[in-house]
Amino acid sequence: MSSVALDSAAAAPARPAPVTLGQAFWVWLRIAALSFGGPAGQIAVMHRILVEEKRWIGEHRFLHALNYCMLLPGPEAQQLATYIGWLMHKTKGGIVAGALFVLPGLVSIMALSWVYVLYGKVGFVSALFFGLKAAVLAVVLQAVVRIGSRALRSTAARLLAAAAFVLIFFLGVPFPLIVLGAGLIGWAAGRTGHPAFRAGGHGPTAKGAVVEDADTLLGEELPDHARPGWRETLRTALVWLALWLVPVAALLLLLGPTNVFTSIATFFSTLAVVTFGGAYAVLAYVAQQAVEARGWLTAPEMLDGLGMAETTPGPLIMVLQFVGFLGAYRKSGALPPLLAGTLGGLLATWVTFVPCFLWIFLGAPFIERLRGNPAVAGALSAITAAVVGVVLNLAIWFALHTLFRQTARFHAGPLDFDVPVFASLDPWALLLAAGAIGAIFVLRAGVIVTLAATAAAGVALHLLGLIG
Repeated sequence: MSSVALDSAAAAPARPAPVTLGQAFWVWLRIAALSFGGPAGQIAVMHRILVEEKRWIGEHRFLHALNYCMLLPGPEAQQLATYIGWLMHKTKGGIVAGALFVLPGLVSIMALSWVYVLYGKVGFVSALFFGLKAAVLAVVLQAVVRIGSRALRSTAARLLAAAAFVLIFFLGVPFPLIVLGAGLIGWAAGRTGHPAFRAGGHGPTAKGAVVEDADTLLGEELPDHARPGWRETLRTALVWLALWLVPVAALLLLLGPTNVFTSIATFFSTLAVVTFGGAYAVLAYVAQQAVEARGWLTAPEMLDGLGMAETTPGPLIMVLQFVGFLGAYRKSGALPPLLAGTLGGLLATWVTFVPCFLWIFLGAPFIERLRGNPAVAGALSAITAAVVGVVLNLAIWFALHTLFRQTARFHAGPLDFDVPVFASLDPWALLLAAGAIGAIFVLRAGVIVTLAATAAAGVALHLLGLIG
C-alpha cells in the first residue's frame, strides 16, 4: 500500500459507535425542542446535529432522504425525521422521531388556542397578534426568496413558477392540479435526460468538508429492513391506513357527513394527500376552504394561527390544528365549546400526521434503492419551482388581508381574484410590516427575533391608544 493511501486511511474518521433507540430518543427530543423557524430552519438543525455533529448519516444520504420527503404531501422536515429514525431503528425509531417532532407544537398550539378563544378579544392579546401578523407577511416573503433562489436556476423553472402563480392567483386552478402537472413535466424531463429541471441539490450544505456516507453510523449499506417482502409491505399499508381512515369512516357513519367533526376528518384527510410543497404552499388552499367555503374562521384569524405556528416549535402545518380547533369550537353542537375545540384540534392533527408515517414506512424501503434516479430528481425540481409561484400567491393573499381591512372580488371571464379596497389601508399594519421586512431582509434578523419585536410593537401601539 502506498504512503498516500496510508495517509488517507489514517485521516478517515472512525465510524460512530452504534446508538440505541433510548439514546436516540434524547437527540430527537433535542431536535424537536429546537425546531423553530419553518422547514428551512428545522432541516438545518437536523443537518447540523445528525450529519455534522453526530455523524449518524452522511451528506448524500441525508439529501436523498430529503428529496423524497419533498416529493411527498405533508411537512418535509417531520417526514425527514421519521425517515432517518426509521433508517436507524426501524418502525419504532421512525415513530419516536416523527412523533417527538410534532409533540412540542401540538402542546403549544393547543395551549395558545385556549388562550385565543378565552382572551383573544382582550385588547392586549389582540394587539399582540396584530403585531405578529405583520411579521408573518415578511416571513412568507422570505420563504418566496429562499425557495426561489434554490429552485429557479433555469429559464424553464422560472417559466413554470410564473405559470403556477398565474394559474392559482388569477384563474383559481386547484393547487393539487398544479403540483401534479409540474411533477409530470419534471418527471418527463428527467426521464429523457433534458437538463431543464436537473436538480442542483436541496437543503443545507456543509460549510466544511462533506461528511461522506461511508464515514457515518449508517454507512452506505442498504439495511435489512429496507428489503421488505410483499407481505410485510401489505401489512404496513393496512395498519397505517386503518389508523388513518377507520376513525374517519366511524365519524362518517356515526355522526353523518354534515357534522363538524366529520367535516374536519374528511377535509384534513384530503389535505394530507395534496399538501405538496409544505405549509406555505398549501395555506392559500386551506384559507379558501376553511375561511371562505366552510366559515370555520376568518382570514385575520388564519394569520393569527400562522403566527402561533411560527413562534412555537414543530412543523408550520401545525396551524391546521388551530383551524380544526376553531371550526369545532364554533360548531360544537351539544358539546361544551372548549371540549369540542380540543377534540377538533386533536382530530385535525391525527389525520394530518398519520398519513406522513404511512408515506415513509411504505415508500422509504423502495426509495432507498433509487438514490440518484434522474426522473425522481426532475419531478422534485419541477414541483419545487411551481411551489415558488404558489407561495408568491400566498404572500399576496397575506398582504391583502394584513394591510387592508377590506378586500373585494374581481370577476371577468376566467379571471377571479381578490383586490384591495385602498380606502381601508391600515397605516399601522403597513408600518409594522415594512419594519419586519427591513429586519429580515436588511438587518438579517432571525424569524423569532422579528416576530417578538413586532408583537411587542403591537402591544406598545395598544398601550399608546393607537390601535384597539
